[in-house]
Amino acid sequence: MVAITSERSLTKPTEPEIIYPSSDGEPLAETQEHSWAILMTLNLLSQYLAGKPAVVFANQFFYYIEKKPTARVAPDVMVIFDIPVKMYPNYKLWEGQQTPAIIFEMTSAGTKQTDLNFKKILYEQLGVQEYWLFDPYGEWIPEQLRGYRLNDEGLYKPIKDNCSEVLQLRLEPQDYLLSFYRLDNNQKLLTPDELLLVSQETARQLEEAEQRAQLEKARADRLAEKLRQLGIESVDLDL
Repeated sequence: MVAITSERSLTKPTEPEIIYPSSDGEPLAETQEHSWAILMTLNLLSQYLAGKPAVVFANQFFYYIEKKPTARVAPDVMVIFDIPVKMYPNYKLWEGQQTPAIIFEMTSAGTKQTDLNFKKILYEQLGVQEYWLFDPYGEWIPEQLRGYRLNDEGLYKPIKDNCSEVLQLRLEPQDYLLSFYRLDNNQKLLTPDELLLVSQETARQLEEAEQRAQLEKARADRLAEKLRQLGIESVDLDL
């Protein structure tokens, strides 16, 4: 007797779709200072890296094990190089094929253990080149800023000069924000407020220059008119 196998029994069961959420409904940060530190770092680094093959993420899920959506972290700020420059709902390591080059965590006394233990070990194992901890209140980092860089053995060692080799920037705490200075010319990356002040000062200088030019022209016109009245048609004013 020949066994009859139904088509349904030969059909391979469909694996359920794995969902990788882009939000957990939690707030961006625990304090306004932490939020500003995150958003300002995002803004400054996005402007600095504009036009380069780099994407700056802020408080977005970073999935590091395929088919395991619970294996995720949400770094406050991270920079990933050599991936398409576009908007990402989250970042999956196996899709982008690039490990974050640098990660910033805006830390506090409440997140100290996670930031200094679990995340530091995880980022080290994943091969994140630099890991920076910024403590806006100085709750457990008296100097507010602490950085780590992978050595040749793939282990994190403290960064003593507060300079990022990845970004070619020097980092400096300024109240509850991070300031960045270019290593090639020591110029500061200006915040939106600072850029506005520079723009206003430039506009003021241009307006003053225009007013001076108008005054000089009026003076020259009066002198030319006076010379014509004296019967002098032209004078070389450079003599």
